[in-house]
Amino acid sequence: MGIEEKLPEGIILTTVAKVLNTARKNSLWPAQFGLACCAIEMMAVGGPRFDIARFGMERFSASPRQADLMIVAGRVSQKMAPVLRQIYDQMSEPKWVLAMGVCASSGGMFNNYAIVQGVDHVVPVDMYLPGCPPRPEMLLDAILKLHDKIRTGPIHGRLSPTEIDSAPYEKPIERDTRSSKGLPVDIEIAPYANAAPLPGEHQ
Repeated sequence: MGIEEKLPEGIILTTVAKVLNTARKNSLWPAQFGLACCAIEMMAVGGPRFDIARFGMERFSASPRQADLMIVAGRVSQKMAPVLRQIYDQMSEPKWVLAMGVCASSGGMFNNYAIVQGVDHVVPVDMYLPGCPPRPEMLLDAILKLHDKIRTGPIHGRLSPTEIDSAPYEKPIERDTRSSKGLPVDIEIAPYANAAPLPGEHQ
């Protein structure tokens, strides 16, 4: 005989952590950070066909202090990285980050000096979503997976950043870059220094 059978009808046994985390997962307010084509797919989930309002998330906040989920949709340039970090720091705790698309997750096709090779170099990422661009259904699925992660998380709400091996979605690409090898990246690149002169060009 369990203790539930001795309790009057209408009483539920739970823990404070489960109640808090259930409230958190059902009241996420995204901070929009649309940087490229993935932002179009992110906008689509607010429409009537996909209707993110079913999960209480239709308010895409332009104020970071009133948001707790940053959806990074698109590639992050080196110039935009400090801005992204500043907005993340201004968000209220607990807060979560979803890297939407292959560019935000790993730099995507832009394997060059101008693009950050994964937004996890700038902020801790809680959920990776591959695709170029991922469809709105994929974004909703990633949000639901993040909901489940928040629901089962610790009472303070701060999750451990997702490692590549433990992510529900695999991190799309691990690039072999100069920074990953520990090589200096602030070297002077002069590919045309020793090039032959063009026709008609004087030395």
